[in-house]
Formats: sequence, C-alpha cells, structure tokens
Amino acid sequence: MRIAPASSISTESVRPTLFAKTSVQPDNGERRTVDGSDYIYFHGYWVRYYPPLEESLASRKTLIDHLTRRAFHHTEPGINTPGDRLDTARAYYLNQTDPAMKRVNAAMLAGALFNRATDIFTAIVELEEKGVRISRDNELMKACGDYFKEALELGRDVRHFSGEEGIDELWGEPFRAFTLPITAYYESRFIKVAQAMANIDKLASHVKALYCCRPEFSEIAPLVDAYATAAKHECETMKSDVCIFDIWPRFVAAGEALGQVEPRIQPGCSRDCSYVMEEAQKTLIAGRNLINWIARARVPMPRSTEGYFARCELLRERMNGC
Repeated sequence: MRIAPASSISTESVRPTLFAKTSVQPDNGERRTVDGSDYIYFHGYWVRYYPPLEESLASRKTLIDHLTRRAFHHTEPGINTPGDRLDTARAYYLNQTDPAMKRVNAAMLAGALFNRATDIFTAIVELEEKGVRISRDNELMKACGDYFKEALELGRDVRHFSGEEGIDELWGEPFRAFTLPITAYYESRFIKVAQAMANIDKLASHVKALYCCRPEFSEIAPLVDAYATAAKHECETMKSDVCIFDIWPRFVAAGEALGQVEPRIQPGCSRDCSYVMEEAQKTLIAGRNLINWIARARVPMPRSTEGYFARCELLRERMNGC
C-alpha cells in the first residue's frame, strides 16, 4: 500500500481536545468554551457554535439567500430556475410523461419555486425598510410560505450533484429558515451537523473493519482516521471563520492521501484476486467520496450510506475468496 507523506496525513487536530470523558453525559444544547472557541453538545458530539443572527426580516432574508445558494451549490446542475419562469416550469412538469425526464422537470420546478419565494421575500424586506409592516397573515407572506412548502415537497426529486440521493434535509433548510425563529433554525443546524458527524464516524468505522484486516491494506487505519477527523472539522466550520484556512487544506490533503492508497499485492495473488483488489481500491475511493459529500453538505446521507455498506459486503465476500 502506498502511503502519502506524513505531512499530508497528520492526525493532529486544529480543534482542542474538548473534555475528558466522565460518567456524567452533557445535556443536549449544553455549551462550553475552550481556548476561545465555543461549542455546543448534541447527541454525542460537540459542534462548533456560532451565534444566531438577530431576529428580523432582514436577517431572515440574509439567511434564506445564503441557504438557497448553498442548496443549489450542492444539488444537480440545471435546476436553478429563475422565479419569473415558474409558470413555464410548472407547465413542462405537468405535461411531461417520460418518468426520468419528469423527475428532472420536478427538480427544475422546485428551483423556480424557491427563487419565486425568495423574490417575494426580498420585496417584503424592501417594503419593511421603507416603513411598511407586513404581517404573517399578509397575502404575500402566505404566498411565500406556500412556494417554499411546495419546493420542499418536490425535494424528493432533487439529487446531489454526484447523482446520489436527494439531500432532503439541505433542500428543506430555506423553508425551515422561513418558518422557524432564527435561534430555533440554528439549533436544528447544530443537530444536523452532529448527525453528519455520526454518519462520518459510522462510515470510517465500516471502512476500517473491511480493510484493516487485509494485508493489502493493513496500514490504512491512520489515513481513514485522519480523513474522518478532518471531515468533521470541515462539517462544523463556517467558511467565514478564519480557521477555515487551516481546516480546509487539512481536509483536502487528508482526502488526497486516502485517495492515493494502492493495495499491496501479496505473493501468489491470482489474476482474479488482482481484479478484486482493483475493486477494493475503487470501493475505498467511493467511501472517501461519500464522506466528502456528507461533510460539505453538512447533512447525513443515510440511503447512500446503506447503499455503500451493501457494496462493501459484496466486496467482503469476494475478498474472502482471495
């Protein structure tokens, strides 16, 4: 197995060791500060804490705009339909009969609904800045909420840019940011980051269980651990945080190191066994990629994870025959 230089796979974490394990488990939502950085605890994980924006329509618009751009960034290309083309997008969706094409038309319609909702909300914020107060019962606010809700319902037809499962949680965030108090929305995001971290750890453990017992990959554990650790740091860190200039390069370097792994072919390896080792290398890269997508989207991907585990089991059966 070829291993990248040690400088590329360092397991040293930029995040401080938070707290020694004790018999008393922290409560969900508990916060602590270590070395000037704030953390919040949810479901077994300490997550980097960032204070919510102030509660106002302007802040909510800023949040929704950011979340909408992020949703489009992580989903398949071609679905960021302008809001003024909503009627056209809906007509094509309703008239489409081919199932594969109808799914894409549904995703394009969902994009148009998101953009129409943000267009309306922008107008509402502009009116408020001019002294015109718009209540939640106003027709514009109701229309905005309806568009967000319909876009969320169509989210099942939206796929991650990789072609993997639709990332429902990420697609639904603009709607939650519209309906929830901003502090409640932030809490929901901290929970999702904790769940994403758990998903990353689950994948890393599965990869090590599959590969570390094989002589062809016997030295892989430090690489997997380094990447999982870097992925969790990337998952919890906002791009506006200055520490991203250390965390992002560490995440990329650890992923590249894991991607450079080659099996150490054993003496007497048959041609069939060499083919199995090629598949093992491809499966390892697929696991690395799935961890990457989870970390960057900051949401768990349970269906993709189960699909990957099924692939691993097929590989295990083939490797047992070598």
